[in-house]
Order: sequence, then structure tokens, then C-alpha cells
Amino acid sequence: MASLAERIALRARRVGNLLGILGTRCLVVTCIAVSACSQNAWAFPPATANPVAPAAVTPTAPHHVNLAAFDGADPPVSLLQAFDAVVLDPSRSFDPSSHPLAHTVYVARTAAQPGESAQSFVEQEIAPLWQRGFRGFVLDTPAAIGALDVIRAAHPNAAIVLGGPDALSAARAHARDIYAVLAGPLFTQGLAAGATADATPVAASPDTLAATQAFTRETGVPVVTIEYCDATDRACARRTAQQALAAGLDAYVTDPAQDVVGIGRIEVMPRKVLVVQDREPDEQIDLTPGVRVLATPLNYLGYDVQYADISGPLPTRVTPDRYAGVVVWIQHGDVADQMAWRRWIARVRSAHVPIAFLGQFGFAAGDSSELPGLAAVNGTLKGPLSIVTHDPMVGFETMPRPDPRDLPAVRVEAAGRSLLGIDANGTRVDAVGVMPWGGFALNQYTETSLDGIDQERWVIQPIDFLKATLRLADLPGPSVTTENGRRLLMTHVDGDGFASRAEFPGPDYSGEALYQRIWTRYPIPMTLSVIEGEVGPDGLYPKISPRLEAIARKMFALPYVDIGTHTYSHPFVWEEVDGKSGARTDRGGSDAAFSLNIPGYHFSLDREISGSIAYINSRLAPPGKKVVVLQWSGDCMPPAVAVQRTYEAGVFNINGGDTVITRNNNSWTNIAPIGIDKGPGAYQVLAPNQDENVYTNDWQGPFYGFDQVLQTYEMTDRPLRFKPIDVYYHMYSGTKLASLRALDTIFRTVLAQPVLPVQIADYVRKVLDWHTFAIARDGDGWLVRGNGSVRELHWAGNDVPRLADAHGVTGYAQGPDGNYIHFDGGSARFTLVHPDPNGELPYIAEANGFVRDFARSAQGLKFEFGSYYQPFIAVAHAAQCRASSGGHALETQRQGDALRIVTPAVPGVRVTYQPVEVDCGH
Repeated sequence: MASLAERIALRARRVGNLLGILGTRCLVVTCIAVSACSQNAWAFPPATANPVAPAAVTPTAPHHVNLAAFDGADPPVSLLQAFDAVVLDPSRSFDPSSHPLAHTVYVARTAAQPGESAQSFVEQEIAPLWQRGFRGFVLDTPAAIGALDVIRAAHPNAAIVLGGPDALSAARAHARDIYAVLAGPLFTQGLAAGATADATPVAASPDTLAATQAFTRETGVPVVTIEYCDATDRACARRTAQQALAAGLDAYVTDPAQDVVGIGRIEVMPRKVLVVQDREPDEQIDLTPGVRVLATPLNYLGYDVQYADISGPLPTRVTPDRYAGVVVWIQHGDVADQMAWRRWIARVRSAHVPIAFLGQFGFAAGDSSELPGLAAVNGTLKGPLSIVTHDPMVGFETMPRPDPRDLPAVRVEAAGRSLLGIDANGTRVDAVGVMPWGGFALNQYTETSLDGIDQERWVIQPIDFLKATLRLADLPGPSVTTENGRRLLMTHVDGDGFASRAEFPGPDYSGEALYQRIWTRYPIPMTLSVIEGEVGPDGLYPKISPRLEAIARKMFALPYVDIGTHTYSHPFVWEEVDGKSGARTDRGGSDAAFSLNIPGYHFSLDREISGSIAYINSRLAPPGKKVVVLQWSGDCMPPAVAVQRTYEAGVFNINGGDTVITRNNNSWTNIAPIGIDKGPGAYQVLAPNQDENVYTNDWQGPFYGFDQVLQTYEMTDRPLRFKPIDVYYHMYSGTKLASLRALDTIFRTVLAQPVLPVQIADYVRKVLDWHTFAIARDGDGWLVRGNGSVRELHWAGNDVPRLADAHGVTGYAQGPDGNYIHFDGGSARFTLVHPDPNGELPYIAEANGFVRDFARSAQGLKFEFGSYYQPFIAVAHAAQCRASSGGHALETQRQGDALRIVTPAVPGVRVTYQPVEVDCGH
């Protein structure tokens, strides 16, 4: 393999000389118009928007841009969205129209041929690229640069980036019209042949650097230098980026192949953790420990999970730009292909990606080159046994007694730190440890089952262990539990039992009882569903279908009700649905029914999903409403193909998970993760809490047992807020007075708490945004970006955002487990500081609703506000301020130094926003 220096030299020859970095290849730039474009004042619209002409640029002090260059086949859009501009290769399969980003436009580099007229170039190349969704162009040949005025006339708001060997001189003549200039490496230009990744780069000549600095100083146009380090050497990338920034230039430091997420003015923090498991051939991923127990603490820390099977193909490129770490959970002994497994581990470690092992290593790790620092312990271990090292991280929910039959055969050497050391008759072994490459918790010292009571317990404190072994950074993580300082509250009802009669005088069916006693009594956002095969005329009960449909139409017509489908035949065992074709495969061996036994029906995945949606939309939904979500039925473990079909049908999906923690079953192992990534386009969103069936012993009684869910709500809020509140139940809860009273108790209790009612669809949107959310270090501050559905960040500390220079931040509030930072618009940039640095600046402390278009001025605050239920805003440091909407005074109350603002309620399944102005001028 060529040395790093040789690969850099080859890359430099390919892409041209100093300013000819892009050569003749066709590339793409993505520009995200956040403060980086402030000098040009260009706020680039998304590809679907109508362009607006940019303001003219008056050359003054240089502004700065965050630009990345990625030349790989599969751009990691969720990470790259943190940059203001991303250079891509459009000849690859990437389709910008299929990857819209809330703050991004795509800009394509073109390759005008010598002698080609400007008009022909615009018609033959620029116009088709514009149609594909590109909203600007990189010009790096004389013919392309010569067409700049024609391009600008055709597309006034196009972002123009110049490159090539004469880019600086060409840019001087067009300084008012260009976004940036791309330059070749100025700080990693002269690595000697054979240099290693940690060699000291040789900078370009002083004259070249001075000329570049003079250009950007005199024109105000930023120059971005593309620099190179080894793909896994993040230290080199950080060091080089800092050199460029110190010289007054922008830089993007990548690898010679330009297929990593590099470092520039910002460093994107990877949020993905790869979990590798030895899953049995027929084991559903939902039942693996990586999903059931491991994902939750990672989610809490702000990290998303990608799953891989040891028996299947493992990711070939695990690099520190993409992955925060790897967790291997092995339960079934050594891996079959030992050599391949060891090679893969070695590659991960050499890439500087931390790796933690749970259960077993899968090979003889002691004295191995793959995991240095572990000594092999040979021979038979026997008692007496005693614990000689015991870190507080071990023994979190239970502490197993050492067993000579289950002792690990390794010992931590000096480079590592033992968290649990055991002496076996004079021989030292270590069961849990932190190592330079990660760490491990072996055998029963990870999590364990409690005999006789069918419960599990963590042995390690999973949050602390994962932070220590994977070196996980503390992040201002996107929150799906909270908004504007208030815990989210939602409620959704599965359709089971809609045809069941009420067992007390008055209402005839369960749906009518719920309508009278719950849904009209608590007019908060809710999602109700039916099973078509239970309600429809072609289902199980054609004689009573007219009455059932009438109740369904009445409930769906409530102004605060969203509509869900609970499938056509309510499949109970999704394992029998083929993961590729979606057809049913009867595996036998069970007397359990697959679904409702509807006469003449043969299972069809499309009938279950799109068919039931069409039925509800056409026969039950009122004008202006349609099905928005499919609520999984039965065991709620659909294969990837079924999840994909929901998105293809244009609806969200929810259900599954097993969040049932109570005082009698007090373990974090009973808190389910946010969702399960089952493959491309197959992210299953899990219900935040479980339904009443679990709390009533599978509906065997006591039927008031659902009120125990209040314990679950409490224990998933304090001391750590793992979950929002979801009052999730079935239609059959309307059949009994006891279950109705339990629901009444639950709703009265949760509505007395500081909650923000939302629709289930709102929550699902937040989860999908969370899944792809970007977080980056920006100097000593943070930059966050998403699609706008997540509008709250969780910081597990006492620091607060510095409001004076924050962008996009609307306020903050203290929660049970740190501070919650409010922002709007899907993007924010801020610095965290010790309280109280904000003096008398007003900010939103809490709001029972949603804030958008927030702006701060010397006189106060302006924003738009909307809410489903009992809207109000509490503005801190605003007791002497006034509030109005459209020139009319709003109802206010002064509470200490805060101003509580009440806005008129506007009921509906979609939020209606109103302008709010908080005037603090004197």
C-alpha cells in the first residue's frame, strides 16, 4: 500500500495545483446557510423552494464557512449536514432530491469544455443539475468561470464556488458574486515520501500563504484549504485545522481518498455505536440483549445504535469519524471463524475506535496481539474466592457471588484498570476492566437473571461503564422526552376490543364508553385506531359493523384526535412473516393463532398496511383527516420489510418495546430503547411505555391494575428522564368500570404534572429526527442540526447556554437530570457556561406549546407560538415586560422575575401558530 505521503501526492496531482484542488472531476457542494454566510447574507433555500436573489457583498473583513469534501460512494448525510458546504461527487449514485436537509442546498461542480459557449454550458449542464436539486455550482476551469455572469442571470441565488489554478485572480473580479474559493493543501503539502500518519506536515511557501491571506483579507471572500491526514488520525486533523484557523483561513482536513468526515472549523461528533452480537439463526433482533437492555443507556447518553451479527458480514470500514465506539455482546462461546474475527477486532482497534466486550471475547483474548494489556490466566481456577478489587461501577442493581465455574481467564496488566478483581486461591483474575482500547465485562458480571422471579438486573452501571470504556463524549444530546422544559405527554389507543360490549349500564360498546368517559373528558391530543377486520363490513362482525363504524366516525371526528390503523387482521406473531418477501411462512410448532380468523382471508402484508389505511381513509375518516400512523399488533416485532412498507404507504409506525419498570420490578433492563434500526428505511419506533395488558396480568385482573403505570412514569423521569409519558391502552379498557376508573386516575394525575401534550405523530417525527441528528464541536461551543422536529437538548450538568451570542436558542430549564436547552428551527449554535452569566436577558423558561421563528433584540423577544392544550409561555427575567400578539395585549401574570403569558387556545390535530412579542424596552 502507498504511504500517506504518496497518497497525498497522488491526490494533489489528480486535483490540480495549489488552487486547482478539484481538477476536472465533477463535484457537489452543500451549503448550509447558518451564520457562516452572514457576510454574503445568503440564506440558501431548500431545493424545493423558489430562489431569492442574494444581497450584494461589500468586501470587508473575511467571513468564514464550514466546508467539507466527501468523495466516497455513500455520503453520510446525517453527519455532513453539520457543515455549511459539502463537496461531493455527483457522478456517484447520490441523489440530492432524496436527501433533503432542513438547512442545506446542494451545489454541483461543473466541467465546462474549452471553447464551449457560456449559454450552451448553462443549458446543457447547469439546467439539468438545477432540475436534480442542486442550487449552486463549483467553477474551476476558465470556461466555467467565464460563464459565471450567465449562471447568475439564470439562477440569481446560486452559490458560486471558484477553484482551479487561477481561482484567486478570477475571484477578485467576482468577489460580490461568490461564496468561497477552494484551495489546495497549504499545511500538509510537503510530506516527505514514506512519511507516516504522525509525521509533521510541511507547510506551503510563506509567499503562497501570504498571498492567500491577503486575498481573503482584501476581498472578504473565504478561502477553504483542503488538507490531508490519515483516515483514522483525528489528532492530525485537529492539529492541522487549528493551524489554518490560526492563519485566518478556513480548512477541511480529510484523508487522501476524501471518504471520511473530516475536521474544519467544526468537528462532527459521531453518535453511532456499532453493536455486534452472536444472534441465533432464528432469533429476532428485538429479543437480543443489544436491543432489550444495551440500547437504552446508549440512547440516554445521546447515541444511536447500529446492529450487526457476528455470523453475517461485519462492516468493513469502522472509523472514528463515523462511530463513537463498538460494543460486542457474545453469549454463546467462541466465534466460529476465529481468524476473521480476530482480524476484524484488530482493524477496529487500529482505527482508534474504542471497543467494549460484554459476556465473552469470542476468542482467547489473554496474551493476544489484538487486545494488548490482558494476560492469559492458565490452569484450573478454584476456591476459596474473594473479591480484591471492586469499583463502584460494579454491583449496580445486583452483585453475583463469584463462582469458580464461571471465572474469566484473563488478568488486567498495568496499562488497564480493573473494576472487579477476584482472587481464586492465590490466582488473580479480572472480570471487569477499562483498557486503553476500550474495556470488558465478562460472564455474569454484565447483567444477570434472577432465578425464580423472571427478572433481570444490571451488574455493571451501564451508563458509567459505557462512558468509561468507549470514551464517550458528553453531548448536548437531542431529547425526545422534553420540549420547552416540559415532559412530553401523549396517548394512543390500539383497536383491540372495539367490538366488545360494555359490561355496565349505559354505553353499548367499549368505544362508546371511552368516548363518553375519557376522550371527551380529557380533550388532549390523542391517536385512536381500529382493526379493520373487527370493525369493517367484511370482517368478523358484519352484523354490528354499522354501529361500530358509526362510533369510529364519531371518535375520529373529535378535533384533537389523530387517526391510526391497527392493521386488517391483527397479526399476533410477526416472526412468521418472511423478512424479505413479506409473505407468511407457517413455521409450525405452535398452537397460537397467527391473526384474527377472518373468513376467506389469506394474509397479505399490503392488505394489512395500505389496505387498512385505505379502508379507514375512505369510510371512517372525516374530511381533512387521514391515517397518520400504523400501530403494530401482536408481539410488535415486525420484520424490516413490514416496517419499510409503512413508510412506503406514507404513514409512521409505532409500538413494541417493553418499558415496564415498577417498584416491584425495579431495573433499567425494563426500560426499552427509543427504536430499532432494522435496516435501510426500516426504523421501528417503539412505544415509550407499555399498555394496560401488562399491568392487568394479560387482562386477567385486577382490571384497575393499569394505575401502576404511574410508577413507571415516575421511575422513567427521576433520577434520570429516560422517557416521555405515553398513556397507551386498548379499546377493551372501555368494557369495565374498574379499567375506566384507572384511566381516569392516570389522566388526572399526569395532567397535574408539568407536561406538554403532543400527538403520537409529533413524537415519531422527533424520534426520526433524533436518529439522524448532528452534533458538532464549534471551537469552545456547540453546533447542532436536525430537521426541526427535535427542539430540545439535554445536557447532563449545570452549565447553561450563553444567551448573548447564542443562535437559535430560545431558553433553558433545569430538569431532574441536568439542564434542558430549548431551540427552534432545527439548528442552534451556543457555548455552555456556568450559571449565572446571562444577567437580565429574558429567555423562555418553559412553555406548554411550540416556539418557532424566535428572534432576540435589544427590546425583547419575538416568536410564533402554538399549542394543543392550555397554552402558556413563561419568560424569565421579564417581569417588567409586556406581551402582545398582532398588536393586541395578551393575558399575563408576573411570577417573581418571570412573565407568564397566556395565549388563546385553538383546538385541532395540527398546531395553529400566533405571533408573540415580548417588549422589554424602557
